[in-house]
Amino acid sequence: MSTNQSMLETRSISSLEKVFPDEELHAVPYQRASALQKEIFSFQVAYRSPLTQQQVRVDVESKLTSHIRLRSVQMVPAEFPNYPDHDDNLLRDAPGLYPDLLVPLALSDDIVGIPKQWRSLWVTVHLAEEVKPGKYPIVVVFKTPGGELLSRETFELEVLEAALPEQKLIHTEWFHTDCLAVYYKVDVFSERYWEIVESYVKTAVDHGINMLLTPIFTPPLDTKIGGERPTVQLVDVSKSGETYTFGFERLKRWVDMCNRNNVRYFELSHLFTQWGAKHAPKIIAVEDGQTKQIFGWETDATGEAYKSFLAQFLPELVVFIRENGLMERVYYHISDEPMTDHLATYGSASRWVKQFMGEIPSMDALSEYFYYEQGLIETPIVANNHITPFLEHEVTNLWTYYCCAQYIDVANRFICMPSARNRVFGLQLYKFRISGFLHWGFNFWFAQYSRFAIDPYRNTDANYGFPAGDPFVVYPGEDGTPLDSLRLEVFREALQDLRALELLESQIGRERTVALMEEGADEPITFAVYPKEAEWVLACRERINAAIQQYATIN
Repeated sequence: MSTNQSMLETRSISSLEKVFPDEELHAVPYQRASALQKEIFSFQVAYRSPLTQQQVRVDVESKLTSHIRLRSVQMVPAEFPNYPDHDDNLLRDAPGLYPDLLVPLALSDDIVGIPKQWRSLWVTVHLAEEVKPGKYPIVVVFKTPGGELLSRETFELEVLEAALPEQKLIHTEWFHTDCLAVYYKVDVFSERYWEIVESYVKTAVDHGINMLLTPIFTPPLDTKIGGERPTVQLVDVSKSGETYTFGFERLKRWVDMCNRNNVRYFELSHLFTQWGAKHAPKIIAVEDGQTKQIFGWETDATGEAYKSFLAQFLPELVVFIRENGLMERVYYHISDEPMTDHLATYGSASRWVKQFMGEIPSMDALSEYFYYEQGLIETPIVANNHITPFLEHEVTNLWTYYCCAQYIDVANRFICMPSARNRVFGLQLYKFRISGFLHWGFNFWFAQYSRFAIDPYRNTDANYGFPAGDPFVVYPGEDGTPLDSLRLEVFREALQDLRALELLESQIGRERTVALMEEGADEPITFAVYPKEAEWVLACRERINAAIQQYATIN
């Protein structure tokens, strides 16, 4: 707490708290923790000016200062926080302002202490390899612009001897380059477009996203029937009669960009429309010297015209993949979220494509086990509220996802949900040996069905299409670089928990690791049953760290 509460109240709290300006701060003080080398650790400092509005300058005193980043937690509107039949594991369900956006402090011109409103700073520590093990005090100092001390908070971070291992989980958050082009008003494939795309790729990779949705054709995702999204097709197509030729120069540039930013995997965009695989995606080609659309909503997915196109395109695509050494790094999509009555059309599409793609694996989000059982999908990406049959059948290489529909019992990250519900997902991924995770919204800044662009600073629910926060986890910065959400930061913490558990398993075995992880839980952890308290999640990670440190000391 502040030493001079009449001037500024402060409190060090964990990253799993959300600070609302219109309620009293009930979060318990959080003043020490441990972390592994190569980890990115975060905590918050809440502050309130009791009497008058005042400008506040913030400094950090620590041997780790060069590794520390300060950001202000800003409020964003959530007009549609959740569906009316939600469970009780959320913070609020009323429309209003919620903490989510993280703005670098340099851009905020210091901070403002607002009378009777709690706000918070987000403190991030990047523990690079050169940081030696030991205990490091981090002092966050609050002063007036003239240098008078208002308050200080001290947090002690113990850096352990062991290092966080590399991430094994394959993780993709659908990356919408058309949203970038529209928001920043740049031409697709202009040099500025490529610069902006790359800056967002860097942020994605920095947060554990190691697979990128690759728009070989404009992705047929969340598009109104008969509508279309801006063209971002990477493969050039020329048509002469019934013969097609293809250019892969832009796709090669995309691959090179991903390689230099440490993207490990590529998911090729869907070859058929969403929710049924009944039509082709929008495909643009040059024919008789004119650029035109040759396939789209009017195209029968089972018709000879599109099947002939795929029969010519896919073998050349495979050659490109092989020549660029990508055979072990590529997955492809047929159609997103097929339901029970889509089996015939999805099955036809899957079988036709498979004969050309060969050993390259398919992947799609789904909920029905029989699609996998019939061999139509090699890599099932299963909703976390429909995953039980897949676990019971001990499906290998199992992925999971969540989106707007997964809001009862299971983990998710809507803006209205507590951060512990976001972070506990890492423990579930570990326990059930999940190979990959997909989310549909890294930066979907359109209204539902891509009907028009929205301002993500004013609209966080795709124009009432999805609960606030579901469509995106980054905000557009003015300079063409993204601003993070606290939800993205917490999800990275979940991925780090997963990596720490994998390290501990390599030391003491899986059975002991799971037992240690679940210590203090009322029931064994499942996707729907787990401790909901932030204190338990934080204590769990400290137990994991302590066991890792003990093993390192003994050995």
